[in-house]
Amino acid sequence: MTTQLDDTHDPSLRSWVASANGHPDFPIQNLPLGVFSASGGPPRAGVAIGDRIVDIAALTSARLLDGEAARFAEEAASGTLNASLALGAGPRRALRARLSVMLREGATERAAVEQCLVDAASCTPHLPVAIGDFTDFYVGIHHATNVGRQFRPDNPLLPNYKWVPIGYHGRSSSVGISGSPVRRPNGQTKPPDAAEPGFGPCRRLDYELELGIWIGPGNGLGEPIPIGRAADHIAGFCLLNDWSARDIQAWEYQPLGPFLAKNFASTVSPWIVTPEALAPFRAAPAPRPNGDPSPLPYLTDPIDAGEGALAVTLSVLLSTKRMRDGGVPPQPVSVSGSRHMYWTAAQLVTHHASGGCNLRPGDLIGTGTISAPEASGFGSLLETTNGGREPLRLASGEERRFLEDGDEVILQARCEAPGRVPIGFGECRAAILPAPALS
Repeated sequence: MTTQLDDTHDPSLRSWVASANGHPDFPIQNLPLGVFSASGGPPRAGVAIGDRIVDIAALTSARLLDGEAARFAEEAASGTLNASLALGAGPRRALRARLSVMLREGATERAAVEQCLVDAASCTPHLPVAIGDFTDFYVGIHHATNVGRQFRPDNPLLPNYKWVPIGYHGRSSSVGISGSPVRRPNGQTKPPDAAEPGFGPCRRLDYELELGIWIGPGNGLGEPIPIGRAADHIAGFCLLNDWSARDIQAWEYQPLGPFLAKNFASTVSPWIVTPEALAPFRAAPAPRPNGDPSPLPYLTDPIDAGEGALAVTLSVLLSTKRMRDGGVPPQPVSVSGSRHMYWTAAQLVTHHASGGCNLRPGDLIGTGTISAPEASGFGSLLETTNGGREPLRLASGEERRFLEDGDEVILQARCEAPGRVPIGFGECRAAILPAPALS
């Protein structure tokens, strides 16, 4: 599916919601989907515009929606977006088009729509969907190379990496929304010089800079998704921090892969940035190095090869308790980009379903850590500190080999293209709480 540009992408569009004009994340050209609650009320579907949220249920009550846009809103009345995303692109596009008209300068519906706006700062964000399943991939080839080099200096990438999108099934119940704290996990670890393992708080807690892919329409059990149709199943994107307990991971991951080192927490940004909003930022995937194999036919599609990637700049910032107490702003740690993905989102969807696995509306797919080739763009502390051997020095005078209690990690994303209004994803942030006491 090729996402076409239309008048909702017009760079000259301005909104009567003043904060939207020049907003770093949510100008009128974005209009991401989410779920929020206000004044202690129940979760409700909404759309971000500047520093406000459009209450979709209020639009319905005011009879400002009709046709496919109203259908999307009706399915969102339960307070989650699963059923709405299951409808596919048509109703989602219709809602976007209608909102773009009502929110632009000179709109005749302004007075009515103003009654449907709430202040985002006064609202509580929620997970936009009830997540049934979460799968995390490993598409950042520079991350995979950096990590592999720490264990296999002469052969960092395993032979299958450039042939098959590598992934594992994560834990959906521990996916949380931005702003919710993350508790340091306890687990079993074994330092190299120890005679036997012990149990206690993780000492090598890490972040991972990722994109999340939200599934819209699913597929039937036993029914693969052709690569040329994979984009039809993608409802949008978010930021994802798939927290990692590196010391627990090092001891447990052989022979079956990640388990307790990964299932204690993952954090997502609240808003679903739709494929429609991202249309101006489609790009060709980065060329594969000479000698790398071409994807197998089931992962090959001319449209995906031409525009299957996204131009998204991804950033990590770190704030310690001392920094916050001293009024020191969060320190930028890393700047990477989605162009460093070895596999496209469509290829991940197709491969996931290629054996007959049934994806369902609201499922979450993580890209895996997206690192740039240079150290300033590494997407985890495991890479930035070379496994903890070279500490990160902060402006506060502190050092970090891995995360400490009280640290807050902030992920940000920004899409830019010549002649287009930049859009963002909103923040994905969480602070680290101490591990629970051992009984």
